[in-house]
Amino acid sequence: MIFYLIQFLSPFYPSLRAFTYFSSRSILSLITSILLSMVLYPFMIKILKSFRADQPIRTLGPESHFSKQGTPTMGGVVIIFCVVVTSLLWMDWKNIYVWIPILSLISFGMIGFFDDYIKITQKNHKGLSSRHKLLGLIFVSLTILTLIYLNNKNQFGQITLPFIKDIILDTGLFYFFIGAFILVGSSNAVNLTDGLDGLVIGPVITSAIALMILSYVTGNSVISKYLYYDSVPGSGEIPIFLAAIIGSSIGFLWYNTWPAQVFMGDSGSLALGGSLASIAILIHQELLFALMGGIFVLEAISVMMQVLYYKKTQKRIFLMAPLHHHFEKKGWPEQKITIRAWIISFILSLISILTLKLR
Repeated sequence: MIFYLIQFLSPFYPSLRAFTYFSSRSILSLITSILLSMVLYPFMIKILKSFRADQPIRTLGPESHFSKQGTPTMGGVVIIFCVVVTSLLWMDWKNIYVWIPILSLISFGMIGFFDDYIKITQKNHKGLSSRHKLLGLIFVSLTILTLIYLNNKNQFGQITLPFIKDIILDTGLFYFFIGAFILVGSSNAVNLTDGLDGLVIGPVITSAIALMILSYVTGNSVISKYLYYDSVPGSGEIPIFLAAIIGSSIGFLWYNTWPAQVFMGDSGSLALGGSLASIAILIHQELLFALMGGIFVLEAISVMMQVLYYKKTQKRIFLMAPLHHHFEKKGWPEQKITIRAWIISFILSLISILTLKLR
């Protein structure tokens, strides 16, 4: 919206053209989303408390979590709102790469919203049944993949390999299965990581920054050619969306840092996991996304290992899954687990960015 206003006024005020560049609009998107989320969260927290929208606490979880009883959840709704509003203010609406990430954010967020709503109203931490939740995630994933396919059939199913510049995996229509696995897996992995104050939002921010740089590269034909990347025309708008995610996440972290005043809930974690995965798919960086989101991958793998091993042996590999609960059971302070996860995520994101030159 503001983007078009600037375009309209720039012939009369040439200095405004500086705000039409991707870089300028990304910075403005970041600032806008930070300010908007910082303003909205105090009101949202009061509303959630008035409706008694408290996060149900697992009785079998770490004892330290009982002190969190009464903390409102569904804070992810504000993240979704801020990202959508900010993106529409600063992005070019004519570009399909505006709408696919927004659709991913909203649609995955809606599934999370229903999950949170059931948890709150029924005072049960389980929420939606696993079957209904999985079916919803698969349906949304296939819808998003269909839109991506219709928008760019020639490049659909192509996977860029890190460190290798001359080989691109072309999976064709089989990518519908691969892409659905990535979208469903990412949304669930981020959801599983959201178990401690501030834990999940750090890796979300670092992953978004890495994707921001990668999407800028793929959206710039000159830079992508220099770095031996296949250009994805139009993807230069994606950094503006990612800047909105980073900004709204920073605003959320202000109120989610220990001790948390609000939790993200499934409405936020599913939305962020699904939208980041959709961007990785759009720019053909699925493998690097797994690297930069290594914390999410480890958390998901720890749950799968625990479940499978327990079914087979009736014993547990970890004291408790996901992995962050294992360290809690070992006596690690919550803040130490969170900060160390941020550090690891930062390093993994740096390595992902470094691959731009190591190809």
